[in-house]
Amino acid sequence: MKLVTWNIQWGLGCDGKVDLARIVDDARSFCDADVFCFQEISHGFAPHDGHEDQPARLASLLPGYAAIFRPAVEMRDGNGRPQVFGNMILSRLPVLQVTSHMLPWPATEVRSMQRQALEVVVATDAGPIRVTTCHLEYHSHEHRQAQVGRLRELYEDAVKRAWLAFRDATDGPYRTLPAAIGSIVCGDFNIEPHDPVYAQMQQPFPSDVPPFVDAWTARHGAIPHPPTTGVADHVQWPQGPHSRDYIFVSEDLAGRIVDVSVDGATTASDHQPLAMTLAA
Repeated sequence: MKLVTWNIQWGLGCDGKVDLARIVDDARSFCDADVFCFQEISHGFAPHDGHEDQPARLASLLPGYAAIFRPAVEMRDGNGRPQVFGNMILSRLPVLQVTSHMLPWPATEVRSMQRQALEVVVATDAGPIRVTTCHLEYHSHEHRQAQVGRLRELYEDAVKRAWLAFRDATDGPYRTLPAAIGSIVCGDFNIEPHDPVYAQMQQPFPSDVPPFVDAWTARHGAIPHPPTTGVADHVQWPQGPHSRDYIFVSEDLAGRIVDVSVDGATTASDHQPLAMTLAA
């Protein structure tokens, strides 16, 4: 299984042009992924998307992939037309389940917006894998801390739910899926490796639930995580290259990691894409 995560900044490249075809071309050239996880997809916010239906456009650019978009932000303009901004997963593996999780949005005096995590369960040769992509708040440590806490709660609940004896084999909405062999949480966390929230994500659970590990560290050890922002866009990121995008895997998947890499060359977004390959 190959996965790519990328904050595509609604297709806005470092040249100032919005080009979703370039995003898909660069993503596929970097890694012919089975699952693409994109953040910052826009529709109805004209300054970003120019009135283009970006979820539909990305789906058309990746035929053969199940295209799943869920908004973090959903508004209406003055004429009642939808305005949405959120996360998208495109999978050529069979999708067994889709869940959209709204993340905590503390009432603090800071510029912020609603954040969301999009979760799918995909079927792989080794068994079902839970994949969640997210984009955490940029402007507030308190928000990110609460959001990572919620991501951990959601994961812990899912693992414990799979341990239950209850099973429903009907074709109705109570149907239970086979237990996932592991979980992936990826995206733009807006944290650097020295941030306490990075450590928080990987803290042990007070039960037998496998903890999360940074896939890069699991594969490459002490080699520093390559930068994923500030590589080519020095206007938005005057602090220079640094890391804020990650792939975390549950410890039961760590032994399956074959490779983790960052594309440091593309300038199609202000972020760089990450790829991971898991063995069957």
